[in-house]
Amino acid sequence: MTGRAQWTPILHRSIRVSLAASAGFYLFVYGLDEPVPALYSLFAAISLGLLSPIPGSGRQRAEVMLKALPVGLLLVTLGTALAVRTWAAVLGMLVVGFLLAFAAVAGPRPAGAAPGLQLFYILACFPPYEPGTLWLRLGGLTFGVLVLALCELFLLPQPPDPTYRTTLAEVLTTAGDTIAGRTDLSPEALRAAGARLRLSCIPPAERPAGPGRAVRGLAQAGSATRRLLEQLAHLTEMGVLRELVRYGSGAGAPGRSRTDPASGSLLTQVSALCDRTVAALRTGRTAPGPQRMDKAIDAFQQTRSRQVSGPADEVPPVAVLRRQAALLAVAESVRILEIAVRVGLEGRRTPPIEPRELFWYTQAATVRLWARRIKGNITPSSVQFQNAARIAVALAAARLVAGSLDLAHGFWVLLAVLTLSRTTVGATWSAIRSAVLGNLVGAVAAGALLLGLDRHTEAYAAILAPAMLIAFSVGPLLGIAWAQGLFTLVVATAFAQIAPASWLLAEARIVAVVTGSAIGLLCATLAWPAGAHREVRRTMAGLLRECGPLVKGVVGALTALPPGSAPAPSTFPLLHRLHLAESAYAQFRSEPRSQAPVSADWHAVLIASNQILLGAEWLPRFDRPATPLPPAAADRARAGADALAGTTDRLAALCDGDRPPPHRARPMPSEPTPLPLPASVDLDVWLRSLSRQFTRVEAELPEAVGQTPPGPPAAAGTPGPRHGSQGTP
Repeated sequence: MTGRAQWTPILHRSIRVSLAASAGFYLFVYGLDEPVPALYSLFAAISLGLLSPIPGSGRQRAEVMLKALPVGLLLVTLGTALAVRTWAAVLGMLVVGFLLAFAAVAGPRPAGAAPGLQLFYILACFPPYEPGTLWLRLGGLTFGVLVLALCELFLLPQPPDPTYRTTLAEVLTTAGDTIAGRTDLSPEALRAAGARLRLSCIPPAERPAGPGRAVRGLAQAGSATRRLLEQLAHLTEMGVLRELVRYGSGAGAPGRSRTDPASGSLLTQVSALCDRTVAALRTGRTAPGPQRMDKAIDAFQQTRSRQVSGPADEVPPVAVLRRQAALLAVAESVRILEIAVRVGLEGRRTPPIEPRELFWYTQAATVRLWARRIKGNITPSSVQFQNAARIAVALAAARLVAGSLDLAHGFWVLLAVLTLSRTTVGATWSAIRSAVLGNLVGAVAAGALLLGLDRHTEAYAAILAPAMLIAFSVGPLLGIAWAQGLFTLVVATAFAQIAPASWLLAEARIVAVVTGSAIGLLCATLAWPAGAHREVRRTMAGLLRECGPLVKGVVGALTALPPGSAPAPSTFPLLHRLHLAESAYAQFRSEPRSQAPVSADWHAVLIASNQILLGAEWLPRFDRPATPLPPAAADRARAGADALAGTTDRLAALCDGDRPPPHRARPMPSEPTPLPLPASVDLDVWLRSLSRQFTRVEAELPEAVGQTPPGPPAAAGTPGPRHGSQGTP
């Protein structure tokens, strides 16, 4: 049963939908004696108010409904025209079904309105073919949607949820306080703060999921903030963060503070930038003038280079250089975060921002952003494409069966397909079992009601409004069986007032539901039956295959001879694969866990891939050496990159269910070679961190596929604490 915290919103929604549906139905049936607009007004309120999970506050929901109204009018017109032939209606259903379901790529709000819009076309595309009643249909639909929007605005409206900006500001405050030393949190507390930005923890209406610049900027800011908190958690575990905070506060140990003043200066600037970014998120206004974090990082790197090129007794120890490398990674995360917030707040096209591949969208026109989002999901590897194709084929097949067999009230066949289809065959079967049982009981009750009341329309009129109120509130609270059974009573009561009805109406209802359930189950079985549970493995395999070449490309660019002769590798292939993997993982987290008895740590794969992406951007930019790296350091970096690429290739093969390639790591020195150059230290720290993360993933994934894990990768480093694997990135 639904938790008590959700009872009130469900009850309020049932009141709004019942009032909107009753207002149009009673007005047109008993006031104007027009059954056609009465039917469309009734289903307009039910479709958008009850069957469409439009997220957000009352104002947000009303806005979506009003924007959906012109589309609904167009769909009713199209359905009315195509009802002339079954084949025309079927083709129209295939196209409309796919386009509306694919609208999920635009974000939660269009996705929420899609089922209601589907029903507008479905209702209109069935016989009788009566184009002369088009204006009555459009009038009823318009009235129902407008009344429902008014109810959403003024009748027990849903209060607004905290915005994504508010949550982002609160989480970033935690990071800023930690960097500044104003708070001392455990690694678990830092990761828990970052987990607040998981999309599964954000109200659907506030999730930054659209293709626009501002929305992309906020989404990137959220990812950067989560990555920053993960970095701080790791540094806390290693004891490095406390040392950095001491330098930032001027409380470094005597002697040590003289050797590393640059760290304290950079940390202070990083903390100040966090505070300014939090203020911008809360006020909605960015600070005027260019930000200087780029110059601060450049100055920090120049200071490090001068330190290692000075007298031998003044060269910082490797431990200090590694701590500086960790601080540099934190500073780059904050720099990316601040730029993303600026783009998210301003939302307009900007000059090129470095790194350009990461902020490509800031220069793109809106049309290009939409085209890129659509193009990126027009692939069988996209779960959005899979879901849209599955539901479109199921609806078209249902329309073909209902039209070919001339089923009475064939509309209910497609309604069953639309409301009972799930993303996995197991979930679909579970929903169908409950729905058929509920409809059987509801059909018996509806048949008894029709036999008992016969043609006393005044009795049906008295029952309809309270029946809707009960069905729309009790049904969602008690489950799908109750919802389907009570809805059967509602439609029987409504149709009995439009035209003479007998107990055969209840029989037609159950036949339609069983037919639609069979079609939906068949399509769920044939089209991606495992949902995202299988697709998440495919997309993760594709992501992992892009990781190795990118890591080797970064190492090649930094170790090239002469220095600077090799260009930095492109990150676009990894970005594309990362988007597909995140989308599949988001759906994977929403599907029943029973479909995946053993789960790999996919979240750790996403975190490591993000770290590769970030390092591939800032290492060639801030660490490209002016002089060649020492041969030992260059060889060590290449060996680490080869070992890491081998690990990601083995993981990709395991994800695909293939036999992994043999583990052939290049031998590495047993003792660390001195690494005096900042570039070699930064590169080594990056590779070691990635090695630790992928080692943890590799230790778990072979168990999920029943294979024995190979030996550890050649890159040095002991495994760190395990990342949490819950939530949506």
